[in-house]
Amino acid sequence: MRVWVDGELVDEKPSVRALDHGITVGDGVFETAKIVDGRPFAIGRHNDRLDRSLRGLGLPAADRGRLQEGFDAVLAEPIDFGRLRYTVTAGEGPLGSDRIDSPLTYIVAAMPVARPEPTTKIVVVPWTRNERSAVAGLKTTSYAENVVALAAAHEQGGTEAIFANTRGELCEGTGSNIFVVVGGELLTPKLECGPLAGITRALTIEWGREAGIPIREEVLPIDVLDSADEVFLTSSTRDVQAVHAVGDRELAAPGPVTAAAVAAFTAASAAGRD
Repeated sequence: MRVWVDGELVDEKPSVRALDHGITVGDGVFETAKIVDGRPFAIGRHNDRLDRSLRGLGLPAADRGRLQEGFDAVLAEPIDFGRLRYTVTAGEGPLGSDRIDSPLTYIVAAMPVARPEPTTKIVVVPWTRNERSAVAGLKTTSYAENVVALAAAHEQGGTEAIFANTRGELCEGTGSNIFVVVGGELLTPKLECGPLAGITRALTIEWGREAGIPIREEVLPIDVLDSADEVFLTSSTRDVQAVHAVGDRELAAPGPVTAAAVAAFTAASAAGRD
């Protein structure tokens, strides 16, 4: 793990102030980008989404030059395949939800990770996403409910937990978006259902449509997972990952539509498209 905080490579050295508002109340945002051959993938899109999340919290846009300084520091020694995680918090704050005028805190970390398996198992959890939350669709550092949900999925042999929203509609995973195939058509929840606007989700839709795959954003009931012909996840480090089991229900994976989506994503990303 290589870690840079506010201009200094710190690695394992203590580096974040105890009263940082990102620590005390989760007042911050972050992005995770895939590293391939020493370079972060789709970093422009990730930076744009970071600023959207900051704006949603009422914080100023990130200093792109400051972020690039951190990227350069943690990627000075190339990583073949890994994860770049960068966080911007509101800086020092009180022991409550009020803010003070403080410089933002910048944290950048990078580490190698194993490449994803071609298929995985998911578990639907009983907790919900609030599609009307003040932070719906924002990638904030307040991730405790994801920690609880993912632990529950791990206990059942899954690598991802899937949430419905408060209306009983299919929403998202703890760190992924979800797609289903119904009647040969590829469907994914609309953003109004409360999922994060995933970078890989957007690229899968864009590149899949270019490849002739019919893809539609739709409001879907959570129980579509009981009958969908195919299911797959998308995320920065999973790319397009087929699902071979939803709880105890097994699926043939990857199915033909999923395989076509994987091929379209792989070809476009290999061509260097951001």
